Amino acid sequence: MSTLATPAANAAQKASGTPRTEHFNVLIVGAGISGVGGAYHLARQCPDKSFVVLESQDGFGGTWRTHKYPGIRSDSDLYTFGYRFKPWMGKPIATAEEILSYMGEVIDENGLAQHIRYRHSIESVSWSSEDRMWTIEGARNDTGEAFRFTANFLWMCQGYYRHTEGYTPQWKGMDRYQGQLVHPQTWPEDLDLTGKRVVVIGSGATAATLVPAIAGKCAHVTMLQRSPTYFITGRNANELADQLRALDIPSEWTHEIVRRKILHDQAVFTRRCFEEPETVRKELLAGVRAFLGPDYDIEKHFTPKYLPWRQRVAFIPDGDLFKGIRDGLASVVTDEIETFTEKGIQLASGDVLEADVIVSATGFNLNVLGDIAFSIDGKPLDFAQSTTWRGTMFTGIPNMCWVFGYFRASWTLRADLIGDFVCRLLKHMDDKHASVVVPALRPQDEGMKMQAWMDEENFNPGYLMRGMHLLPKQGDRMPWRHTQDYWSEKDELPAADLDDGSLVYK
Repeated sequence: MSTLATPAANAAQKASGTPRTEHFNVLIVGAGISGVGGAYHLARQCPDKSFVVLESQDGFGGTWRTHKYPGIRSDSDLYTFGYRFKPWMGKPIATAEEILSYMGEVIDENGLAQHIRYRHSIESVSWSSEDRMWTIEGARNDTGEAFRFTANFLWMCQGYYRHTEGYTPQWKGMDRYQGQLVHPQTWPEDLDLTGKRVVVIGSGATAATLVPAIAGKCAHVTMLQRSPTYFITGRNANELADQLRALDIPSEWTHEIVRRKILHDQAVFTRRCFEEPETVRKELLAGVRAFLGPDYDIEKHFTPKYLPWRQRVAFIPDGDLFKGIRDGLASVVTDEIETFTEKGIQLASGDVLEADVIVSATGFNLNVLGDIAFSIDGKPLDFAQSTTWRGTMFTGIPNMCWVFGYFRASWTLRADLIGDFVCRLLKHMDDKHASVVVPALRPQDEGMKMQAWMDEENFNPGYLMRGMHLLPKQGDRMPWRHTQDYWSEKDELPAADLDDGSLVYK
């Protein structure tokens, strides 16, 4: 239960302009995939803990609410992107609408709505060692009313990119362009592409989703890319799941069996990408060539300079992107942008792409800790100066956990693992009669080699490279590593020693 002020106290606070304070054992930031999952785990595993979820948007869903561009869908299969505790019954690749419906069922079935406060934008978070708690302050989006919460433990589930605006490079001549320039993250609801010439700048999962969704609905769509991306094709179906359902196997069994099969296959694929990259490259390109035919210039338009899995590999269900290209409804241009013109884009090659609408599907802006002003005992927090404990807690930051999902596996896999971990940690603190836990380097860790949050030779998407300087460091040994390896972490995190000296309790 939260600690609520009396009516008299509320009236006094209102008169003074100071918001009343509500206290919870745990405060979760964000009601997206991670936050809703965290709320489920807390309710089930720590029923004695009071908690609240603060969300700045009008409803749950995070990414799936932020993005409203045509055709938005998952680029991970829902058997692993879905929660482990909630069987997925639809096709492997799902639309945003289907994912939101699924999350709504999780909230309804587990009574989580009572714990979520929407339209709450957090402005500052401060830790007091004297009080041994966090103070969270901000204002409601709808009324402007200030709010204040205190919490013993902070669970950051807000993701890792800025929801309010996407990333758009500043190209020469952009101010001259007389058409409409939009970013998928802020897609206008009234945008009508009928009869329009559209250029989509980018080659990642967003562009690969958007292009087939509007091909045939606009006059023509061109995907303009500086460099190609790897894609993998396949049916938007799972034969094993279909077989198990035909046999009337319980949905929980089907969900778990299919999850394990997919994760096994993904582990094999990831290993092959590093052990035999050229073979995998040929296989991926053969999948594209099967749709576009032998005469299409696969080498120019679909052969990246980097090796497979150094950036995310987007899944193209039923080859819809390539079908649009094959049928002449869409085209791909691989070139550099020289300048925007009044009517479109002039390329480095000298060619010109005329466009009524230009879509900048160029990624997003990475943020850390939700762009919230953090302080520890009155001192502003420099997150980049901390060292991570297993990619989820950080030296010098007490009673706080951040969910940062996987690049090469579904985000939710790690959200579930961290959900278990946080609940185990909270119970462990109770057993030790501790009210504070903070990671700290041990004597044997002093002087260890520090590395970036991610090794750019291992994984190097643009948004990560642009924002790496904002992120914590990792060490060269456990538990100071951020491995991004689900297949080892699924066993290691549940077994992590909470009393090896790397976590200090008070």
